[in-house]
Amino acid sequence: MAKSLVIVESPAKARTIQKYLGPGYTVHASMGHVRDLPKRTLGVDIENDFRPTYENLRGRAGTLKKIRSAAKGADAIYLAPDPDREGEAIAWHLAKALRLPQSKVFRVTFNEITKRAVKNAFKDPGKIDMAKVNAQQARRILDRIVGYQLSPLLWKKVARGLSAGRVQSVAVRLIAEREKEIRAFVPEEFWRILAKLAPAGSRDEAEQFEAALAEWKGEKFRPAKGDEAQAVAEALRAADYVVGAVERKQQKVSPGPPFHTSSLQQAASTRLRFAARRTMRIAQQLYEGIEIGDEGSVGLITYMRTDSFRVAADAQNECRELIPERFGKQYLPDKPKIYKSRKGAQEAHEAIRPTSVSRTPEQLKPYLSDEQFKLYRLIWERFVASQMRDATYEATSVEVRAADGLLKARGRVCQFDGYTKVWPARDDKDLQDLPPLETGQQLDLLGLDPSQHFTKPPPRYTEAALVRTLEREGIGRPSTYAAIISTIQDRGYVKQEKRAFHATDLGIVVTDLLLGSFPDVMDVQFTSAMEEKLDRIEEEHIDWVAVLHDFYKLFKADLDRAEAEMKSVKGVPVEGEVCPDCGKPLVERWSKHGKFLGCSGYPACRYIKPGDGGQEAVETDEVCEKCGKPMVLKIGRRGRFLGCSGYPDCRNTKRIGRDGKPVPPPEPTDKVCEKCGAPMVIRTGARGRFLACSAFPKCRNTKALPTGVKCPREGCDGELIYKRGKGRGRKGFFACTKYPDCDYTTNELPPPDAEQ
Repeated sequence: MAKSLVIVESPAKARTIQKYLGPGYTVHASMGHVRDLPKRTLGVDIENDFRPTYENLRGRAGTLKKIRSAAKGADAIYLAPDPDREGEAIAWHLAKALRLPQSKVFRVTFNEITKRAVKNAFKDPGKIDMAKVNAQQARRILDRIVGYQLSPLLWKKVARGLSAGRVQSVAVRLIAEREKEIRAFVPEEFWRILAKLAPAGSRDEAEQFEAALAEWKGEKFRPAKGDEAQAVAEALRAADYVVGAVERKQQKVSPGPPFHTSSLQQAASTRLRFAARRTMRIAQQLYEGIEIGDEGSVGLITYMRTDSFRVAADAQNECRELIPERFGKQYLPDKPKIYKSRKGAQEAHEAIRPTSVSRTPEQLKPYLSDEQFKLYRLIWERFVASQMRDATYEATSVEVRAADGLLKARGRVCQFDGYTKVWPARDDKDLQDLPPLETGQQLDLLGLDPSQHFTKPPPRYTEAALVRTLEREGIGRPSTYAAIISTIQDRGYVKQEKRAFHATDLGIVVTDLLLGSFPDVMDVQFTSAMEEKLDRIEEEHIDWVAVLHDFYKLFKADLDRAEAEMKSVKGVPVEGEVCPDCGKPLVERWSKHGKFLGCSGYPACRYIKPGDGGQEAVETDEVCEKCGKPMVLKIGRRGRFLGCSGYPDCRNTKRIGRDGKPVPPPEPTDKVCEKCGAPMVIRTGARGRFLACSAFPKCRNTKALPTGVKCPREGCDGELIYKRGKGRGRKGFFACTKYPDCDYTTNELPPPDAEQ
C-alpha cells in the first residue's frame, strides 16, 4: 500500500511526528534549507527584476536523493517545516529541488508538536503560501545585495574581510553611538541628604524609616558643592521633624503576558544569563521533541518564533484547572486573562507556552539537560503566572517637614502575592515598609547622611537591552536577533565584557564611514519602514519586486557616490613612525582585531606593531620550550600571539586562546590518519578539542574526538563523539556517531560505567 511522505527539517521533529502519524506515513528530515543563493557570487539578476539563482546546498545531495526516492512511491507529499516565512521558504525550495508534482504536494503547519495539533493539521492540509515565500525572498535578496555590494567597498576603504549588512550595520550603529556618548560623558557632582527617622520616643527598629531631602526653601534640592550640602545638613540636624502629609492607596500589579520570541530572549538573558543564540537553540529542542520515558519523543513547548501573545482556549482552561489545585482558589482570577499583541503581530501563531501545563518542570527534570530544564521552567512559570490573579499592595507616600526642607519617603506593603508566588517581582530598592504615620505626628531624627554622588553615563547595552531596543525600533525581526548579535561580534565590530556590549574602534570607524555615505541604509526609521514593507508583502500581497526596485534606487545612488567620495582609512601615514627593519614610513591599517601599524613596503617588508602606541612586544611569564628564552606578546595579522624573544634565531610561536592563555600543544594519540598515514593528534581550536593529522598543513584531515562511551539511547549502537559548536561563544558538545538516525546530544559526558 502506498504511503504518504512527510518532510520536516530535523530528525528530532521527524521522530516525534512519526509517532503521532503511524505506519501510513513516512517522515523524512531535510536537515534545514536545501537551496540558497550561491556563496561566491551575487546570485541576483538586478537588471531582470532581481531574479534569483538558487543552487542546492553543499552536503544535501544524499538527503535529497533519499527523499526523492521516497517521493516516487508516495500518493501524497506533505511539506511540514516550521510555520513561519523561513519554514514556508524551505517548503517551497524542497518542492523545487525535488521537482515534486503540484497535484501531490500539500502544506501542513502546527504551532505545537502534539498528537492533537499534528492530527488536526493533516485533516485540513493547504498549499504553499507564496506571499510568505515572496516576503522571505525579498528579505533574502535585500540582505544579499547590501552585503555583497557594500562589503567590497569596506575592503577597499578599510580592510579586507570586513562585512556590512542591512540590519547588522544599524545594530552596530546603536552600540557605537552609545559608546561615543559614554566616552564623551563628563560626570557632574551632586549631593543627597538622607534622614533616618522614627516616631517620637520610639526605638523599635521596625518603625524606623528613611526619607530623602527633596526640596529646600521651596526649590528642588540637588547642590553641586559639598559645603552647600553640609550647611543644609547642619540646619536639618537642629530642626524639628513633623509628618506633613500621608497618602495611602491600593495598588494592583498585573502579571506580564506569556513569552513571545524577544521577551523570552530578554528574560533568559537577565534571569538565566543565556545568550540569545543559546536560548533559541534550546527552545528549538524543546519544541521539536524530547524523549520522555515511556511516552517517547514529546514536543514540550509551542513554536518559539512568534510575536503573538494569543493563547488557545484549551491551553488556557488547562492552566485554570492547575492554578487552584496547585496554589489555591484565591490565585485564580474570575475570568481568563487575555493579552493584546502588538500591531501587525501574527495572530495565527500562539505565544510560547508549555504544550501541556500539567507537565511540570519537576516532573520533566529527569529527562532534560540542565539548560533545557532551566529554560522550560522559565517558560512554564511565566505562562502559569500570566493566568493568575494580580498582586495587590498598599502604597504609602509620606512628606516630612523640617526647617525649610521637605523630605519624602515611599513605602509599599504586599497584601496579596498573586502571580508573584510563581513569578517573583524584581525588588524595588526605593520602597520600604513604613510604620503607621499620621499628619502632624512628631518624629525623631536618628541620623543624617549627606553623601556625594556623580552623574553616570548612559548604560551599555546588554543582550536583553539590545533585543528590547531592536524590537522597539522595528529593526529586524525577533527570529533574527540571535543571528544579528552573533554576527556583529564575529565581525569584530563589538565585544562583550561583563555581559555588556562595547563598540570596538573598528566598529566606530566603519559606522562613521557608512553613516556618511549611506544615510538611508543606516537610518533606524528607514530600516523599520523596510521591515513593515516586508510584512506587507505577506499580509497585503504587495508586489515584492516593486519593493526591491524602490530600495535599490536609493541604495545604488548612495553606492555610486560612496565609491568616489568615501574617505579611505587604509594606509594612512603615521607622522614620525618609520619601520625599524627597512626604514620606510609606517602606515595605519585595520583588521577585525583593531588598528595596527604596518610597513608601507608591504608585502616586501612585513613589519607590524600595535596601533595603540604600545610596545612592539611585551614580555610574559611563558618560557619557550625550544630554547628556554622568555616568550613575548606580539600582534599579527590574525591577532595576538606569543613569540620567542630569541627571534630570528628561534622562530617558535604559540597561539593565544580567548581566555588570554596559550593554546596547549597537540596531544599525541595512537590513531593514524587514514588519508596519509601520519599520526593523529588532539588539537584545541576556537570551538574545542578535535583530532587532526600531525602532517598539517600538508594534510588537513580532521575528525571529531571519540570518547569511548556508547550512546545511552535505547536501541542505538552508536558511540558518543565530541563535536565543536558553531558560532561565537558556543561550547562543544557530545553527539552520537549515528546522526542523523540518532540525534542524541549532551553537554555532559556520561560516566563510562553508566547503564547502556
